[in-house]
Amino acid sequence: MAEVSLAKRKEKCENYHNISIALVSLVQVREPGQLLFSACLSCDGCLSEEETLMISQQSLEDLHRVLALNKKCDASKHKVLVASVCPQSLPFFAVKFGLDIGEAARKLCGFLKSLGVAHVFDTTVAAGFSILESQREFVSRYRRRSHDSNTLPMFTSSCPGWIRYAERVLGSLVTPHICTARSPQQVMGCLIKDYFCKQQKLNAEKLYHLVIAPCFDKKLEAVREEFYNSLLESRDVDCVLTSGQIYGLMEQRQVTVEELDSSPLDHICEVDLHRHEGRGSEGFLEHIFRHAAKELFGLDVHQITYKTLRNRDFQEVTLERDGEALLQFAAIYGFRNIQTLVHRMKKGRVPYQLVEVLSCPGGCLSGRGQAESEEGRIDKGLVQQMEEAYTSLPVQLPELNPAIHTLYQDWLQGHDSPHSNALLHTGYRTNNLLHPQPPHMQW
Repeated sequence: MAEVSLAKRKEKCENYHNISIALVSLVQVREPGQLLFSACLSCDGCLSEEETLMISQQSLEDLHRVLALNKKCDASKHKVLVASVCPQSLPFFAVKFGLDIGEAARKLCGFLKSLGVAHVFDTTVAAGFSILESQREFVSRYRRRSHDSNTLPMFTSSCPGWIRYAERVLGSLVTPHICTARSPQQVMGCLIKDYFCKQQKLNAEKLYHLVIAPCFDKKLEAVREEFYNSLLESRDVDCVLTSGQIYGLMEQRQVTVEELDSSPLDHICEVDLHRHEGRGSEGFLEHIFRHAAKELFGLDVHQITYKTLRNRDFQEVTLERDGEALLQFAAIYGFRNIQTLVHRMKKGRVPYQLVEVLSCPGGCLSGRGQAESEEGRIDKGLVQQMEEAYTSLPVQLPELNPAIHTLYQDWLQGHDSPHSNALLHTGYRTNNLLHPQPPHMQW
């Protein structure tokens, strides 16, 4: 009976083309911590009772609880609060504050520290690790493609909505192809709970790590069992709040931007605020494309030209030499386009070596944790303003970031060390009912 029930759930998930796999649809979070499953068109089988409880605890109330305990209890029992801000959240605050990103980041930092947060970081360095590890993994997969059918195409792994759908619905058709590099959020979790704690001479359980993200899905990612350290009895990320939830807290407290102190962001390794290349979602496709072109074919790619296929959320790029296509990558955003990709996979018609997959149409800047209007739709005007603000940041390649090179040596004991592999990579689960790979599939 359990297998039949699971099969029906999977069938429903696959057939509903208009279901959003963003967590705002799987489980809508409403203050104070109430969870509503009514927006999901298929079923509530995607979340266990334990996951439901853990996600409900990722709320403003939980943050207030920790802050209140710090005021009441003995200093020896205080939690050190650390906040990590995703770079895709900063444009939201820039637009809302009417400031450039740099000053908006300082105002946000000032607000968080006024609440009792001790340290505020941005996660760009963590994203750099994720990009570099993804690049190396793609080159490795490409070189062994002839004797391992599960290597290509490689799917990016930074979007938890996509990962949940792949694990729970698509199974072995997809999971062996997902890049094992941890997402920027979870790399940041390791960086804070491991490296930063050692720097500060803190036990990990004494530190409360808050992440501010554009997307509700990130709450679900934070509670994955892989990201709980049983030895330290600590999660890499204790709580995820969306940009909109933080801004709502400011409105609740009737705090104006003018009243806020400007406080510089903290740095684990000194580095200026910057972004990575790409379309506002860390640019995994572009970074891997350029790296692979150079590493595999000795070609320098100075400009990447996207070809729009079905819509602006389904685009591809091609590396050619003497009329021959050497590499073909795709950026596929939004559940409708993901369904198209899955349909082609089942028929063995996927020409791509890499696919950047994101569950939110428009990418991370359009995450429903910050871009949704009061009517429940994406505010396109706000998204456009955020895109303009995001592209104003200077670009820095992670390969050229001295902070990352320092951390590889000081924190991870080198690029390919056991410590590096353990902290920068992860694995994926699948249901018992798995889709076999079509034997005629050609990558």
